[in-house]
Amino acid sequence: MGPVSPPIPEAALTSPRVLHTNGKNWSDDPTGRVVVTGFGVISSIGSGRAEFLAGLQEGRCGAKPISKWDATGFPHDHACEVTDFDPASVLERLDPKGSGQVAALAAAASRMAVREAGLDPAAVRDEAGLIAVGTTCGQSLDLDALAEVELREPDAVPPGDLARLLQPGRLATAAAAELDLRDVETLTIPTACAAGNYAISYGVDAIRAGDAEYAICGGADSVNRMAFAGFVRMGAMAHERCRPFDRERDGTMWGEGAAMLVLESLDHARRRGAPILAEVLGLHLNCDADHPTAPVRERVAECMAGALADAGVDAAELDVIFAHATGTRASDPMEVGAIRDVFGERPPPPVVGVKSMIGHTMGAVGAHTAIAALLAMQHRFLPPTVNFREPDPDCQVDCVPNVARPAAVRTALVNSLGFGGNNATLVLRGPGEAGPHPEARGAEA
Repeated sequence: MGPVSPPIPEAALTSPRVLHTNGKNWSDDPTGRVVVTGFGVISSIGSGRAEFLAGLQEGRCGAKPISKWDATGFPHDHACEVTDFDPASVLERLDPKGSGQVAALAAAASRMAVREAGLDPAAVRDEAGLIAVGTTCGQSLDLDALAEVELREPDAVPPGDLARLLQPGRLATAAAAELDLRDVETLTIPTACAAGNYAISYGVDAIRAGDAEYAICGGADSVNRMAFAGFVRMGAMAHERCRPFDRERDGTMWGEGAAMLVLESLDHARRRGAPILAEVLGLHLNCDADHPTAPVRERVAECMAGALADAGVDAAELDVIFAHATGTRASDPMEVGAIRDVFGERPPPPVVGVKSMIGHTMGAVGAHTAIAALLAMQHRFLPPTVNFREPDPDCQVDCVPNVARPAAVRTALVNSLGFGGNNATLVLRGPGEAGPHPEARGAEA
């Protein structure tokens, strides 16, 4: 990790609450406002709104022995796999067998999202829209399987299968094919662990700029041998559980799944009478440009501060921070330090680590976490950081240990910090909400 700078000046961390980057007053002008009207989620603790919500409220942990490929020889063999969801149960047009497993998950989550939003793809086919999917490994799970077949039986894999799976943009185009949206812009974003938030930010920017009326954005990834081996070699993989902020934490836990959100301009959502789940108040992206795997504290703090400034929100208004919280020895205290840089002498709100439940879903984790924030707002609770046993003096935050907490959540910050120093932060607020809500603070850990 790079050198740690002094705390960021207060002036850089706050901005007038009513101002946004477009110079409009959010309270009386809908111009540039972006809302979330639906989502689809597939995860190891539950797929679909009801099951994912129950998983968060119950503090489920999806970690179990890997079943999709042979982990013999690895010192660790646990991951948060999706084992109880069949994309064919959701897909209407796409053949999951011919699409690749991760592309099928992205397409299924997109179908779930438009259903919840009440967005008929046929009705918006002539409108400007886009689909953006973040990922770290793309179709690596299928490529690994095809490589094994090729080793046993040379030339057994049809060239067309390889060509289809090697297409970098396959995840987004699979979602477009499932929804029969042939003229939308499609983009697959590979900014590693921050890719889900990058995809959401791309959609927000396009809507703000007037380049799109709606966007279907999120991420998808798999538990695959290639990336798993890399994490094990780096010493970053936990043995059996991911334990963010815990004194004895021993690494992250690989996860998989997909999470897609429907974003719309406020005017577009109002015109069609759509349910408004939350508003994307602000976002910020930056790059450490320093180290391939170790985030830089001051740059992470600047990313959070930039998102708050973009939202026109003071840090004191946050009811919860959904941290990146990988559960590694180095990353957790770095992120806690960055949070404290943003808050200065003020105590931060609860800081939640959902990877303790769903694992590190890599390119999907920002979108998974944003959906967890939406559900926390709607159902008035703080998801727990599970597997927590002993506080770490270097991670002194209220992490909502082990048990979900009733709370009124109005404003949430979502962090995603990717390899290569790619940082992405979102600020979300429930519809019609404003101002701090001390009830969310609860007891300090």
